[in-house]
Amino acid sequence: MTAVPRLVLSAPSSGHGTNALSIGLLAALADRGVDVAGFKVGPDQIDAAYLGLAAGRPGRNLDARLVGADRLVPLFGHGAEGVGLAVVQGTMGLYDSVAGRPEAESTAAVATALRSPVVLVVDVAAMGQSVAALVHGFRSYDEQLWLGGVILTQVASQRHETMLREALDDVDVPVYGALRRHELPPVLPARRHGVVPVLRRDGEAVRAVRRLGEAVAGTVDLDRLLALARSAPALPVPAWSPSPAANPPGEAPPPAEAPLVALAGGPGGSYSFPETAELIRAAGARVVTVDPLSDEALPAGVRALVVGAGLPESYARELSANRRLCIAVAELARTGRPVLVEGAGLLWLARELDGLPMCGVLDAIGESRDGLVVGYREATAVSDSVLADAGAVAVGYKQHAAVLTPRAGQRPAWSWDGGSPEGFVWRGVHASQLGLHWAAHPEVATRLVAAAGVAAGAEGVGAPA
Repeated sequence: MTAVPRLVLSAPSSGHGTNALSIGLLAALADRGVDVAGFKVGPDQIDAAYLGLAAGRPGRNLDARLVGADRLVPLFGHGAEGVGLAVVQGTMGLYDSVAGRPEAESTAAVATALRSPVVLVVDVAAMGQSVAALVHGFRSYDEQLWLGGVILTQVASQRHETMLREALDDVDVPVYGALRRHELPPVLPARRHGVVPVLRRDGEAVRAVRRLGEAVAGTVDLDRLLALARSAPALPVPAWSPSPAANPPGEAPPPAEAPLVALAGGPGGSYSFPETAELIRAAGARVVTVDPLSDEALPAGVRALVVGAGLPESYARELSANRRLCIAVAELARTGRPVLVEGAGLLWLARELDGLPMCGVLDAIGESRDGLVVGYREATAVSDSVLADAGAVAVGYKQHAAVLTPRAGQRPAWSWDGGSPEGFVWRGVHASQLGLHWAAHPEVATRLVAAAGVAAGAEGVGAPA
């Protein structure tokens, strides 16, 4: 049994202020001395990072498509262990699903699985008494959903607030806070910076979180929200563990001597989901962080490198300018050490991106284009690699603007329906724009650590992909 006070914050649709309120709520309660944890429904690592910055512990993602619905509650229990409040920030509208599977993947489905009360955040800028009909409809749509109340944003005046509260009182919906139009300012760094401001603990990001916390503390009834969160029942599912005991049988055991694995990131964490580092440590390795934007060398003794999908494409100039690290990464790959990269990490390993020289590990050229490629892919491994055996199936997520030419090497990484093979496998390199959540594939960490522990003195045969 896992007893965790918890709330899910959602909205009728995107743009109502759920992100800022979730961050502010965590910051406000952390400032009061409450141990808090933040979670994001779906694959958005940026929102999760800011939730983590506000909470003072890693923000985590709850994505049924990436990890499987049966792992959501265990992963939540793991990330929320020992906290006084866990806040889960929803995605899109309460009943929406980007993959068209709302019964399993929407914020409402996650809230139901977690047996958590939902607080609906509603932008009322152009709304009066109709707010009652809107909220009543959301509450009535799914009888399994526990809608515990609302927080109103973009309130015009005291008279407007009184009108809204009276209308919601008529349908017996509690109001936990009402924020004026100037009280939830757009202070977070631009999303093009991705998770970088959080990983670097930039002053702008820290100040933004503090300001949101102050706004929420001054407008939201924190004590009543805590009481609602504490009314959530215990979860009858044990917490997830990164222990190798959960790995499929037959995988190679970790080496006797703990190898050193570098994760791309910064002082505030890595570009991977937090579970990646936990799984690598549990598999028997030591983990160190390397910043691809500023560190000029890999830490001494590194035997493997992992670059998660959170690395933003918008930092191509900084990646290219760090020539010494590019050379070190190319040498690590050339000697056969494991190098697993996702997202923009694939572009970093290419010859160049938009005319800027990169690591040159892969014989491919990247080019930024208008628009984003976004979505889940159910992928099949095409080639044997450190990450997976050929034929293995995994669900990953893509979000990128830049593309590589060619799209795949002589030994592609993945294939999926409706697309040609993608990615590169060469020596110990597995490079793809598809990002995986390793909690769904804990054997990857075991394979990585085993490969990192094998002496790689021989240069191998062949040329870069």
